[in-house]
Amino acid sequence: MADKKTRFTQAIWQITQSLRDAENIVDGLASSLEIIIDALDCEAGTIWILDKRSNRLVPLFNQGPVDISGITIENGQGIAGTVTQTGESVIVEDTEADTRFSQSVDDESGFRTKSMICVPLKDSEEVIGCVQILNRKDGSLYDEDDLDLCEQMASLAAVAMEDKGFSFELGEEKEVLISLRNVTKDYPSGDEVLHVLKGINLDIYKNELVVVLGESGCGKSTMVNIIGGMDNLTDGELLIEGKDFSHPTDAELTQYRREYLGFVFQSYNLMPNLTAQENVQFIAEIAPDPMTAEEAIAKVGLTERADNFPSSLSGGQQQRVAIARAIVKRPAIIFADEPTAALDYETSIEVLSVFEEIMNEHGTTVVMITHNPEIAKMANRVVKLKNGLVSSIKVNLHPLSATELSW
Repeated sequence: MADKKTRFTQAIWQITQSLRDAENIVDGLASSLEIIIDALDCEAGTIWILDKRSNRLVPLFNQGPVDISGITIENGQGIAGTVTQTGESVIVEDTEADTRFSQSVDDESGFRTKSMICVPLKDSEEVIGCVQILNRKDGSLYDEDDLDLCEQMASLAAVAMEDKGFSFELGEEKEVLISLRNVTKDYPSGDEVLHVLKGINLDIYKNELVVVLGESGCGKSTMVNIIGGMDNLTDGELLIEGKDFSHPTDAELTQYRREYLGFVFQSYNLMPNLTAQENVQFIAEIAPDPMTAEEAIAKVGLTERADNFPSSLSGGQQQRVAIARAIVKRPAIIFADEPTAALDYETSIEVLSVFEEIMNEHGTTVVMITHNPEIAKMANRVVKLKNGLVSSIKVNLHPLSATELSW
């Protein structure tokens, strides 16, 4: 009991520090939820915020294997809606026996909600949302001490949100572009099998920047390669605008990559014997409805260097040519794998600004892998992978522009 009390006391202190020191309140809330989940050794958790205009709850931060960032709940419905409407905390020991649950198993991911703590977020005037914690990893039930810890966290969070002038309004609903459902990827490794992806569940929306973070070997590049048609999934579903693309034919893959996707890599991958414009023109010629190579080069600010070969361009200029090559096809989605890793700070900001302009002008979706957490501040959503699974998803209410980043 003493160890548990000490652990919980440390958790509250860590939450206090996190909420006080975070550069923005969403980061502080995300960190606080992670601390609670770690202290209680839970499988998942969500911070729900009430959008007053629509009277619906929206997930601001979710930790766990299921992407719920596109889901909203009517205030008063389900456990989260009930807690937000009444302002009363609940412990649910058995979701299958609770009438407020229409189902305890997510159809798409198979994730089973067994038990739950849900506590309200209350500022000085009203309830503004709730904190929901799911499933102890060891299967044991929650008790009053666990509930008290969650309520203290929610109280600290609500005070911090009010002090920092937190406001939330649901934007227009996003249209799903790509969905992954229980996607796995295995590779033979000698006499064994290496399980790289262990059940990825993720939606990618139109006209958003998704930054994918995670340690080396967590599956980031493998996931993006599967979405980009450069690798095949082992099991699960890949849906492109609602159509099953789990096991495409070679012809379907070729058309998908040619018409739908753009790629930007850390190593640029330019053809050294072609000028900047010729590198872009080479890709334009295989696309069904490209912009001109001159237009693409102009959009990345390289008109004056269009006739230069890659060897006479700086690293940042080569990367901008790579971006021009990606956008000339007018792709629906661009995949960028560590696009600034080989660049200095100033050049990185220039390259990131180009991505920003492309999204704003053309509504292109960008999925970017990076090891730099600072870049995540300009994302609409930040997806973290760990051990082949989605470990958390954070929504940035106010993404920074590229020029506001610093490292």
